[in-house]
Amino acid sequence: MEHGGEAGYDESGVAEDREVTQPDHEPTTQRAKETKETKDGSDALFELPAVDPGPELGPTGRPLPDLPDPEPLTSHGPAVVIAMCNQKGGVGKTTTTINLGAALAELGRTVLLVDFDPQGSLSVGLGINPHTLELSIYNLLLGRDATLEEVIQPTVMDGVDIMPANIDLSAAEIQLVSEVAREQTLQRLLRRVRDRYDFVLIDCAPSLGLLTINALTASDKVIMPLGCEFFALRGIALLTDTISKVQDRLNPDLEILGILGTMYDPRTLHAREVLDRVVDAFGDVVFHSVIRRTVKFPETTVAGEPITSYASSSPGADAYRMLAKEVVQRCHAE
Repeated sequence: MEHGGEAGYDESGVAEDREVTQPDHEPTTQRAKETKETKDGSDALFELPAVDPGPELGPTGRPLPDLPDPEPLTSHGPAVVIAMCNQKGGVGKTTTTINLGAALAELGRTVLLVDFDPQGSLSVGLGINPHTLELSIYNLLLGRDATLEEVIQPTVMDGVDIMPANIDLSAAEIQLVSEVAREQTLQRLLRRVRDRYDFVLIDCAPSLGLLTINALTASDKVIMPLGCEFFALRGIALLTDTISKVQDRLNPDLEILGILGTMYDPRTLHAREVLDRVVDAFGDVVFHSVIRRTVKFPETTVAGEPITSYASSSPGADAYRMLAKEVVQRCHAE
């Protein structure tokens, strides 16, 4: 009887084990079904409504404008004269003059670049050796022994000419002091070529002396390249004060076309803070185009050509093409 009991106990124990073991498989199967059903319905449960990302923001923190290619021109002139001006050196005035001129030429505009810096950096940047120049802008300003045709030279860019300069121009600042209406000397010179070009870009010296005053007096607009660093930011107030004096006393039609952020490195907090402060202070006067720091710009100087041809697909080339469209749009909107 004990044996039968043991047998019954064993069978009962086995039966109990099966009852315990079998439910382990059933919930697993059930859980798999529920998991599959949940997975199948997860898209419906957790799908979020589509959100409009809004307009794309540029480096200045503002929505990028729509800048279509400008209409082709049927005739050229009279030129809009633009001075690249900032009394601080090394902020990208010469680089901007060369590459903006090249980008404007790509849009079908004829451009004259005026080297108005005794260092002759603009001339060097376009492959001209200032030490071997027989005639320069100095001869046109103070001498009567040269003609425009003898001084103006073509460049490697179609539609872009240059009026070169060298160290002789430094003597002009002293000699102009005794001239009558000395502040209008460059204005009288450019008056003879305005009908030939759509844009005249003047590369100013890094100072607020008589040469820069001449450039501002001769210009319709001013572009202020601003290196994205603290010292460059400090000089903007002094420059705007000088421009106001020129507007009051010499050239009431002079206008600030825009402030251009240059040498911008978005990886550094300092550069971003400087650009933000400029936008906060000047608003829409600041161009949407921002020129980022790149090794390509020094390479173009050695090559003697603009970045639009040296590295045509680079971000630097694209930035200057965008700037050219902004310049054309702003000049035509006024």
